[in-house]
Amino acid sequence: MGDGVLYCQHCGHEIHIVPDFEPELEQNIQQVIKGIREDIEEDLPDKEGKEPEKKRRRFLIPALIAALVLSASLGMGVWAWLHNSLSYQVNRAGQCAAQEKYDKAIRYYKRALELDSGNTDLLFCLAEMYYRKNNKVEYEYLLREIVKQKDATVEQLDGAYSRLIAIYRDRGDYETINQLLLSSGNKQLISLYQAYIAEPPEFSVVEGYYTNIQALKLSASGNGRIYYTLDGTDPDETSGQYTMPIILEDGDHVVKAVFINEKGIVSDIVTKEYHIENDRIPAPEVSVVSGDYTRPLDIEVLGLEEGEEVYYTTDGSTPTYASSVYTRPIHMPLGESHYKFARVVEGVTGDVTERVYNLELQAGYTPAQAVDIAEAYALESGRVFDEAGHFGDTGAMYIYEFLYAATLSDDSDYYVIAEVQREADNVTQVRTGNFYAVNVYGGTLYQLQPDGAGRLRNLVVTGAQEEAAEGAANTG
Repeated sequence: MGDGVLYCQHCGHEIHIVPDFEPELEQNIQQVIKGIREDIEEDLPDKEGKEPEKKRRRFLIPALIAALVLSASLGMGVWAWLHNSLSYQVNRAGQCAAQEKYDKAIRYYKRALELDSGNTDLLFCLAEMYYRKNNKVEYEYLLREIVKQKDATVEQLDGAYSRLIAIYRDRGDYETINQLLLSSGNKQLISLYQAYIAEPPEFSVVEGYYTNIQALKLSASGNGRIYYTLDGTDPDETSGQYTMPIILEDGDHVVKAVFINEKGIVSDIVTKEYHIENDRIPAPEVSVVSGDYTRPLDIEVLGLEEGEEVYYTTDGSTPTYASSVYTRPIHMPLGESHYKFARVVEGVTGDVTERVYNLELQAGYTPAQAVDIAEAYALESGRVFDEAGHFGDTGAMYIYEFLYAATLSDDSDYYVIAEVQREADNVTQVRTGNFYAVNVYGGTLYQLQPDGAGRLRNLVVTGAQEEAAEGAANTG
C-alpha cells in the first residue's frame, strides 16, 4: 500500500489502517496475565495438600488459558478505546509531523476529523501537512473549506483568507481574489484587501419612472475607472469613461456600467433602466451667457410663445409672481450683476436660468460726467435758467439721471440719460420723455428717440451741435 492510498487497488474496498501497537499496552497485558497467574497459584493446595501435583497442573493450564483470553480481550478493548480517542490521534499526528512522516500524520489528522468534523484547528493542521508535502491542490481545497466554517473565529478566517490570497496573488489570479473577498461578506477583510477588489459601480438614481430630468452619478470604491454604455451593450475599457453626471432626459434609457481597478480587475456589470417623462417647467433660454464684458449687450429671453411670461430678479433670489416680468431686452448694467429667470405656472416656479455678468467699459467718460454734459446742454440751450435746473416760477426743475449704457445705431457705445421733472416738494417726479445719449469715448451729446419698434436707438444731433457745425462752416 502506497502513502496516501485510501482504497485497495485490486478490490476497491476502503483500507482500514491499524495504528502501531503501543509498547505500554503490551506491558499492561503482560502485567494482567502475571497477576491472574499469581492469584490462581495462591488458591491451589501446596505439595503437602490433598491433591497431587499432576492434578494441580491440569487445573492450572486451563486457568492460565482463560486468563490469557481475558487479558487479550481486555487489551483489545483498551486498544480499541485508544484508537477512537481524539487526543490519541492528534498526539500521534503531531509525533509523525515532527518526524516528517507527513503521510502518517495526514492519516491521523483525517481520523481525528472523523471524530470531530467541525474542528477548524484540525483542518488547519491537515492543510499544513499537505503544504509541507507541496500538495497545493489539497492545501487550497482545505483552506476553502475553512472559510466555509460557520463557527470559525475571526483569527481563523483571517488566516485562511490571507493564505488563499497569497496563493492567487502568486499566480496573478486577481479575479479569483476579487470573487473570494466579495463572497466573504466581511467588510473588515474587504477594506484590508481593497486593492484586490473591484466592486460594482453604485448608481445615485434608483431605476424606474421619473417625471423630470435626472442627473445620474456613478461611483465606485478604490482606485480605477468606471466605463458605461447607453446603447444596451456591455461596457469595457473601449466604452465611454465616466467623468461627469449622465443627464437622462425624456425617453427610455438603459445604462450599463462596470468598474475596472488599477490591477485590471473587472467588476460585475450593473444595468439600470429609466423612463423619463419630463413634466417640469423648463428654464428660459437667455441670449447672453455669464461672463466678463467690455461692451454693453442687451440681455434677451428667447423662444417665448405668445402669452407666455418669464419673471426675473436682479438680487440672486428665486423668481416668483412678485418679481419683475420680462417684457423687452434688458440692458446689461455696469459692474457686477446677478440675474435669475424662470417661468411661473400656477404659483409653481420652474427651472431657473442664472446669469452673472461683469461689465467694465474702456470709456473716456464716466456716467457722472455724461450727466454733467446733459445738464450743461440744458442750461446753454435755455431749457433751464439756472444750474439747479429750474425752468419756471413754480419751483419745479429738470434733473438728469443716468439709466444704462448701450450700443446704439452707429455701433458705438453711449450712456443713456433721462430728463426728469421734479416738483417743488422735491418728492414728486416724472420723466418728461426727453432722453439723451453721450458717447462714452468722445463725450458727444445726442438727443435719443425711439425707432419703429419703440426702442430708444435713434441718435439725433442737438441744436448746439448744429450751431457749432454752422460756425465751423462760416469760418471756413
